[in-house]
Amino acid sequence: MKNWILRIAGVLIVTVNVQAKESMCTTTGMLDRITCPSKSVDIAGPHLTRAVKYSVPEGKTPRGGWPTVVIYQGSFFEVEFSRQRLMPFGGYNEIRLIQSLLDHGFAVIAPPAISGVAWMTNIIGVTYETSEDFYFVEELLKQMKAGTFGKLNIKRLYATGISSGGYHSSRMAVTFPGTFKALAVESASYANCKGPLCFVPEQIPENHPPTLFLHGELDTVVPVTTMLEYHERLKAAGIETEAFVDVTARHQWIDEAPELITNWFLAHP
Repeated sequence: MKNWILRIAGVLIVTVNVQAKESMCTTTGMLDRITCPSKSVDIAGPHLTRAVKYSVPEGKTPRGGWPTVVIYQGSFFEVEFSRQRLMPFGGYNEIRLIQSLLDHGFAVIAPPAISGVAWMTNIIGVTYETSEDFYFVEELLKQMKAGTFGKLNIKRLYATGISSGGYHSSRMAVTFPGTFKALAVESASYANCKGPLCFVPEQIPENHPPTLFLHGELDTVVPVTTMLEYHERLKAAGIETEAFVDVTARHQWIDEAPELITNWFLAHP
């Protein structure tokens, strides 16, 4: 049994206990490469077909299906189910997150952005609700309900991602209300923010999911102040939210992300 404590500026915020089983992922080599079993299925959007990677836990499927986490990639780096320690932008912590989620009973689905570049949630001149990404996510959700990825618990969906994927995780609250139980946003802010150009609206959706923020204080790509504005807006609206700031981190998956995100989702069944 491990006791994980979420802190910001040294102040205790929340404590969650989790119990993990023996990992279904393997670690090999001098660079501690972690590899988790995965499959891929093609999901068609209106114009493009994308190969969506996914993995489900080992063992007996829960009666209601596997609770499921959608991980949205950051710019230029698709989510992979095998990474070694020297990956840029804290990429090793991304595979550690996947391992943690699988080992705690979550299915993991990792859809790619268009051409593996970035999500269209905050592209200037693009209306998200008429974008390729919107129709792709709609089809992805339909396929998840239809059993394409195995038996998933559609009442327990979660979303997370870094940078562009973090903005796209926020987009789930804005454009797909009521679909996700909780979000975890790494190194990003509100759905249509663009790095330092960020204006969080006064009116937050009433059913905005509980949201955990993770950020590096030294991030120059997405300033931490933009995340804190979003965080404070959620608090003012009465939405459950927590924030964890790593004072030594830049624009990256922080070391604490695997445990904190897993705990956050476990705490919102």
